[in-house]
Amino acid sequence: MAVPVSQAWTVATYVLKQKLSGRKRYPLVLMLEPLFRCNLACAGCGKIQYPAHILKADLSPEECFRAVEECGAPMVSIPGGEPLLHPKMPEIVAGLVERKKYVYMCTNALLLKEKLHLFKPSKYLSFSVHLDGEKEHHDFSVCREGGHDIAMEGIHAAVAAGFRVTTNTTLFDGADPNSVRRHFDQLMEAGVESMMVSPGYTYDKAPDQNHFLGKAKSRKLFRAILSNRKKSWEFNTHPLFAEFLMGKQNFECTPWGMPTFSIFGWQKPCYLLQDGYADSFQELMETTSWENYGAKSGNPQCANCMVHSGHEASAVDYNFGSLKGFLVTAKKYMFPSLYPDAEAEKLLNEWKPAHAMPLIQIESATKAQLEPVSGD
Repeated sequence: MAVPVSQAWTVATYVLKQKLSGRKRYPLVLMLEPLFRCNLACAGCGKIQYPAHILKADLSPEECFRAVEECGAPMVSIPGGEPLLHPKMPEIVAGLVERKKYVYMCTNALLLKEKLHLFKPSKYLSFSVHLDGEKEHHDFSVCREGGHDIAMEGIHAAVAAGFRVTTNTTLFDGADPNSVRRHFDQLMEAGVESMMVSPGYTYDKAPDQNHFLGKAKSRKLFRAILSNRKKSWEFNTHPLFAEFLMGKQNFECTPWGMPTFSIFGWQKPCYLLQDGYADSFQELMETTSWENYGAKSGNPQCANCMVHSGHEASAVDYNFGSLKGFLVTAKKYMFPSLYPDAEAEKLLNEWKPAHAMPLIQIESATKAQLEPVSGD
């Protein structure tokens, strides 16, 4: 199974409780951003484009714990920036584990091997390693030669030490589905628990605005990748969200399903868009004009979005929203489909690899931001 039974049970009982209480909008995963600085300058991300005084700022462990308790979600994802650059990340993770939250600490793994001793293996903790594909593609994507090899070393070290390790692959225009499938084989051979894959999102501050996938291209690409899948592949993804990416399901966005808390506060309305901030989770839920977001709203910023943080929670909500939804999802978990598709197989065979995404020179990225940083 892609996740421990205890985690699946915790999430299921939590969602059922929300449904039985009549709560229509509830958080499933808290996106906790304790810092924005990073030791990479990826072309598709704009976090390090913030001014220096923002990049130096951190959330304290106490601020993180308050946000987690205020939100109440059973799972916490810690993106960034690079969380391993936070001087008190081991304390933050330990506090969340103590609170029995299932933590996915997102990392580029450049520092994972050297900082592994600061953490303890737990069913509540998973290192979610960001790998965008095979060696050449990943290194181009993160604008750093050798990044893939260092990340794989970190994965092997974490697996050997008994940690849960998952991966997160973000795909942009030009991705080769044959290469992505080989990438999945490599990750399974490395011993990762499960994989997550999602189309690249349109982040306003990203230096490269030309390689984000629209809906039509996303569906074509993910149909080629996820059809005719191998039995050995394990995904940390709701099966209906995978079908959504393949164009087999249609879900509206539920941006409140994965709310974001950072040094600025509670971000309106979601991880991708910055339409202001709230001082409390309650204020976020009560003052955000949710009807103005999602493809159905007609908001042009949402028209092509298929991002995980907005739509996987929709799949989970459908799962528990009706008897039909529950039975459909239960069947997919008990009898997982390999999605045989002759047309997708033909598409794979005829796919012409695009030229590699060029490395982008990011003027505001300093050498210190691009090089690994030694731990404290």
